[in-house]
Amino acid sequence: MRVVFMGTPDFAVGALEAIVKAGHEVVLVVTQPDKQKGRGKEVQFPPVKECAIQYNIPVFQPVKIKTEEAVETLREYPADVFVVAAFGQILSKEILDMPKYGCLNIHASLLPKYRGAAPIQWVILDGEKTTGVTIMQMNEGLDTGDMLLKEEIPIDPKETGESLHDKLAVVGADLIVKALPLLEQGKLTAEPQKDQDSCYAKMLKKDMGHMDWEKEAVVLERLIRGLNSWPSAYTYWNKKTLKIWEAFVEPMTGTPGEILQVNKDSIVVGCGKDSLRITALQLEGKKRMAVKDFLLGYKLQPGMLLGKSES
Repeated sequence: MRVVFMGTPDFAVGALEAIVKAGHEVVLVVTQPDKQKGRGKEVQFPPVKECAIQYNIPVFQPVKIKTEEAVETLREYPADVFVVAAFGQILSKEILDMPKYGCLNIHASLLPKYRGAAPIQWVILDGEKTTGVTIMQMNEGLDTGDMLLKEEIPIDPKETGESLHDKLAVVGADLIVKALPLLEQGKLTAEPQKDQDSCYAKMLKKDMGHMDWEKEAVVLERLIRGLNSWPSAYTYWNKKTLKIWEAFVEPMTGTPGEILQVNKDSIVVGCGKDSLRITALQLEGKKRMAVKDFLLGYKLQPGMLLGKSES
């Protein structure tokens, strides 16, 4: 099939490669504009653009995909189907109606639950046991189109946002390659979504990672895993930001935010219910490290309080 592929971050790269390797003709890759990053303001290509260059596929980077100029550019690349994976812009009906088979989206959740920008992280934050990928026929709504194909996977008890992202990227790549020939053969059955079963996985923001020690330890433990690697869960100690990278629920009662125990390889902090045993952290301006290494350079002791930036 002739494919126009739309995607931007790492999550979409595997799908693009899989489509190419399956023998489909990717006539154009559409991705977000390049960005300046770091102190040196060096221009950085989106991961999907880097992949497209490797396969000598033309790249189109509109600031806004809905403009008349952008739509006319898309018309120059006739395709059977548009495949979309974490592209980052909403498509107009005019674009959705262009290809013969419409536009397929690789969505990183089992729709209709977790529509929106951050389904991978929210399933961990909410304590879900399973998740997966849905291949969806796109319409003008936000992840509201008919479902065509799904694959479910379990969520490991130690799953992080980063590890689940990588797993679902592989599932998505495999699933879209299965879907395309079935689509062409008319063997996919469109299943409408039930809006009443949906929830919205809102975009992640940095301040979401601020740990409220009044909450239950199980909720904070999921926060730590779900927001790993970005924006990360954090608290404050000695007037500095302290990121928490790894912790386990401990059935111990104590004042929320108070250090209850300091061992050679962990510290235990009280929560609203139970406690957290922290084993990996990162102090502002320092690298991530195990608690046993952190304690070689910093003195923590029972009775100290975490959580206030001015303390």
